Parts: sequence; C-alpha cells; structure tokens
Amino acid sequence: MTIDRKAHMSRRTVIKAAAATSAAGLVPGLNTAVYAAGSDKPEKEEVRIGFIPLTDCASVVMASVLGFDKKYGVKIIPTKEASWAGVRDKLVNGELDMAHVLYGLIYGVHLGIAGPKKDMAVLMTLNNNGQAITLSKKLADKGAVDGPSLAKVMAAEKREYTFAQTFPTGTHAMWIYYWLASAGINPFKDAKAITVPPPQMVANMRVGNMDGFCVGEPWGHRAIMDGIGITAVTTQDIWKDHPEKVLGTTGDFVKKYPNTTRAVMMAILEAGRWIDAGLQNKMKMAETVADKSYVNTGVDAINQRILGRYQNGLGKTWDDPNHMKFFNDGAVNFPYLSDGMWFLTQHKRWGLIKEHPDYLNVAKQINQIDLYKSVASAMKISVPKDVMRTSKLIDGVVWDGKDPKKYADGFAIKA
Repeated sequence: MTIDRKAHMSRRTVIKAAAATSAAGLVPGLNTAVYAAGSDKPEKEEVRIGFIPLTDCASVVMASVLGFDKKYGVKIIPTKEASWAGVRDKLVNGELDMAHVLYGLIYGVHLGIAGPKKDMAVLMTLNNNGQAITLSKKLADKGAVDGPSLAKVMAAEKREYTFAQTFPTGTHAMWIYYWLASAGINPFKDAKAITVPPPQMVANMRVGNMDGFCVGEPWGHRAIMDGIGITAVTTQDIWKDHPEKVLGTTGDFVKKYPNTTRAVMMAILEAGRWIDAGLQNKMKMAETVADKSYVNTGVDAINQRILGRYQNGLGKTWDDPNHMKFFNDGAVNFPYLSDGMWFLTQHKRWGLIKEHPDYLNVAKQINQIDLYKSVASAMKISVPKDVMRTSKLIDGVVWDGKDPKKYADGFAIKA
C-alpha cells in the first residue's frame, strides 16, 4: 500500500518545519539539492521503498516526511507491506526499488535459500538493537521469565512448545534460536518454530497460537501493554549493538542507478542522524510513525522503548542505554562484513545451508562497503578502519569474523 502523501500534508508540514530548524544546524542548505545536476544527478528520481510496520522503519519514513529526500534530488515513496515474504517478492520482481528489510533476508535471497535466488545488496545498516523476545503471560505465570527458567518449565512440563519468528533466515529467527540455545533448548528438537508477520504477533499470542516470539518494537511492548506477554530478554542483551534492519536492494539496482542509490542513502542517513539528535526529535518520530499509515499503534507503545525506558511486564523497570539507535554518530550504519558473515554462520548452524559458504566472499558481494564509504565521506561521517568488528554474545562466545567455519561448527546445540 503506497502512502498517500497528500493526506498527510498538514501533519507533514508541521513536523517538517520543526525538523528544518534542527536539521539546518547539522547540514546547511536543507532545501537545496546537493547533487551537482551533472554526472551525479540521480538516474531515477522516484524510489519506492518497502517497509514493515515496525519502529525501526523510522529513518526511511522520516527521510520522506521531513523532505531529506528532496534535498538529495529524489522522492522516496514509503510503501507499507504486510509481511517479509511480500517484501522479498517485490524486491526480487522489481515492484520495490529498495526496502527496510531483515539483514538475513537479503543474505537468504542472495544464496537462494529464502525464495528465488537473486544477487542482492546491503547498502547500510538502518538500526542497532530494539527487538525483544516475549514469553506468554501464561508461561510466565508458571515461572518461565528468562532463558534458564524457561528451560526448567519446559523440562518439567512436557508438551509441544511453539516459538514464532518473522522470516526463516531473518534476524528474529536468529535471535530467538541463539537465545533458546544459550539456555540449553534446541529450537528445532525441543520446540516448534513458526513464522508470523510482525504486526500479527500480538494477536496470535492473544489467542494462544504460540508460547513466545521474537519481533521488533513496538510489538514486544504492545504485548506488555495488552497484558498477554512479558519481555524475557532484549536483543541488545543477546548482542549489544547488533545489526538489525538494513537498507536492501538488488545488485542490479545498484549497478543501474548508482547516483540514485547514493542519494537515497544520504537522505536516510540524514534522517537517522536527525532522529538520534535528541529527545524532541524522537518524540516527533514516534508521533509520526505511530500513524495508521505506518505502524498503526498508539504513540505510547513506541515512545517508551525508543527513549530507552523499559519494563518487563513483571514490575521491573530500567533505563537501557543500548536502546534502538539509528545513527549514533555514524556507528550504526557501516555495513561490516563480519555482521553479514555472522548470519551465514547461523544459517549453517541451523541447517538452512548444508555446506560452509565462502563466508568472506559472499559478504563482499552483498555489503556495499565502497559505496557506503563514498557516501559517508561526502557527508563527513566517520567510518571504522576495519571491515570486521568483535562482539561477545549472551553465551560469552566472541565473534570476530576471523574463522567463520570454526565458529559455526563450534556450538554444542545446532541442527
């Protein structure tokens, strides 16, 4: 469903006026196209970008709503999609030019294990953190409130346990499988895994179709507000500053429209910088994306966790400095090769791919490092010296991208 931008003109005008004041302080000439109208002029000026109703679609939406797209000579048309499978199909057949999309979906399509095989591209990471694993209130009432207690309940009361993710090769599948395994639960042998579109998670838990799910916000917090679930763990507690959604497209689009690709990346980077610039901007973002045209939920379901104010549904509250971030002085957006390789290691671990791929080569094919560096340089955004980074996950295992075969084979619990 394409967003009717006319219908939101009044709302947009108000927010844009507020944004211009703050954004103009970051980059002069907000309303002036910055391309030279020569060799770097965008080849395609209207760009359809698919998104799923989730808080982390915000930088795509705000790039359009605040007019950052026009600054760079393009018009972003945010296109609301119902499921990740729909996003995949429309990216592959060209109905969408780009998408706010799961990291592992792009890798799965590139390898041909998540639908039709097609060369794909990760242009940049859109956000770090901000997802959660929710257990049903019924399960929590029996004592399952975290990984170890869930394992005890499952061992004591034998039955089929069902956990939902949003796409078989996607981020949420990998987060919940990793977390279950860290508690000694094999997600395939000890439980049943199902796929449910993000906006339908809460409704499905309400009618008892699952014991737990992993999804992006606001749906974890929505389950708490509705009294049907509790937050067992946040994904930033599984992997601090993990990569989450990316700006994805096909390899063909990058080759055919390089200037358009760069222009869109700049507009979205600027929107992410605007969101992370302060409390007021986050509140405006929450108000905007809560609209029925985007996430379609109450502002309260979005603005608490976007500010790092968490509750778990059992009376515990905390301020989390590692909440969802869209820019973080540029630290969010670099498409590390090691991030992409990590998803391949998990695809191998869980049997989604049978043989070890050429991890580094596949990541180099997909992640557009040189393109990102050129965009970041033009915007004076710092980039890391190394295309790999080192992270310690919830089980204490360190991932640094140096020996992906050993890493993938090293887990005691696997397919």
